[in-house]
Amino acid sequence: MNDEALTKSRSMRKATLSQDWLYLGLLLLVILSIAFLLPVEPNDYWWYVRIGRDTLQAGAVPTVDTLSYTQFGQPVIYHSWLSAVLLALLDKAGGISLTVLVRGLAVALGYGLIYAAARQAGAGTGMSSLVTLLAALATSNNWSVRPQMFTYCLFAAVVWILLRWQRGATRAVWLLPVISLLWVNLHGSFVMLFLLVAAALLFGKGSRRTLAVALGLSLLASLLNPRGLLAWQYVLMSLTAASNQQFSMEWSPPLNVGWQMNLFFGWLLLFIPLVAYSPRRLSALEWTWLLGFGWLALSGQRYVIWFVFILTVLTASLLEELKFKRTARTAQKIFPAVNISLGILFILLPFALLPGLRATWWAQSPQVLTETPVQAVRWLEKNPEIPGPLWSEIGFSSYLEYALPSRPVWSDTRFEVYPPEQWERYQAIHKAKWNWQILLDEEGINLLMVSKASQPDLLAALQASPVWVEVYADEVTVIFERAEGD
Repeated sequence: MNDEALTKSRSMRKATLSQDWLYLGLLLLVILSIAFLLPVEPNDYWWYVRIGRDTLQAGAVPTVDTLSYTQFGQPVIYHSWLSAVLLALLDKAGGISLTVLVRGLAVALGYGLIYAAARQAGAGTGMSSLVTLLAALATSNNWSVRPQMFTYCLFAAVVWILLRWQRGATRAVWLLPVISLLWVNLHGSFVMLFLLVAAALLFGKGSRRTLAVALGLSLLASLLNPRGLLAWQYVLMSLTAASNQQFSMEWSPPLNVGWQMNLFFGWLLLFIPLVAYSPRRLSALEWTWLLGFGWLALSGQRYVIWFVFILTVLTASLLEELKFKRTARTAQKIFPAVNISLGILFILLPFALLPGLRATWWAQSPQVLTETPVQAVRWLEKNPEIPGPLWSEIGFSSYLEYALPSRPVWSDTRFEVYPPEQWERYQAIHKAKWNWQILLDEEGINLLMVSKASQPDLLAALQASPVWVEVYADEVTVIFERAEGD
């Protein structure tokens, strides 16, 4: 290659990179804005902070339950211990503002890597950013602050690595054991790495020998966790736990409810003619990923986001090929410096929406916390003489475990910790079924913390009952105490 050709090649590469920055900046402008504005839900956040705090204080991951009085002292597994520690450290260092910042960065990194994977699969900058934006919107209901949020970028990184491996680039493959080591300590979804890599090993076109060695090292890395080989047993236990399967919505098949799921199911329907009409044909590996993760997504809501990541890469590459066959490309004047500057500006703009900053210029800015009984728990803390035991809505229980450990809870959102019989009782009380009072009597409950938003039937039943006296109320919570003599 002569000097003129080399200079032209470098100029084209620089122009392409600047376009990537521009489109990625536009994409992250939307993703970061949503992530910074989304409120923090209490369900699986606060109790993880409590476990992380307890782990740091004790220097070891708890092995028995200390959060509830119904299962106190029983063996318990906290597989996502590293995520819990990270959340506790974030809470201690910067409170909810720093936590929301990290949530946004973690989510943005995940979708940024999926954008890169779509580009690796052959899609252009515009198509990759457009389809990745669709993916972000369709799965934004998965952006709760909990351990999963740390692993989206790991899944996306594995997809990107394997697509590069398909094209003969093997250097990044050696990152897989490092990803495995992180993932196994962050969340039980670490098995997704092995599903992706095993499919590539069987149906991919890269160096199988290199990938097989990386897979073996990844398996060894997965054993480097507090429970060793038992980490794999935990995954099996989660998949078969009766309480998870019967009472947790995450483990049930997805329903077409809410605009995010409307987008998801609409995408699925449109993907069928896209595959049939696009000149590009899916490879054996792509079919395996599509059908395997598609089956998982349609069997449980918790798998939808992983499938959408795969769907993003395939959709973008299929649409790009279709676009090339139907339209002619026109030359465009590209200004790399302008593109890069605008891309950086787009990425920085959403930071003005962070909690603590947005209130300085946005008088009616959205609340940071939703359905969290902050004031009610403060009131309980000031009134320790009110007798328990306490029964509370399970999201409220999560915050109680964090903010008021002296009031252990009846149950919380750790579904597998509690037997199905206890969840049946919870549901009966929660929905104010015919035997709700009998169950409260049998459990010896003297204090109730009820959610106005999610427990209207129970609230009405308590207000109409002579057995219970309302002692506290705010916009979120109502607290009832058993009347004297009952």
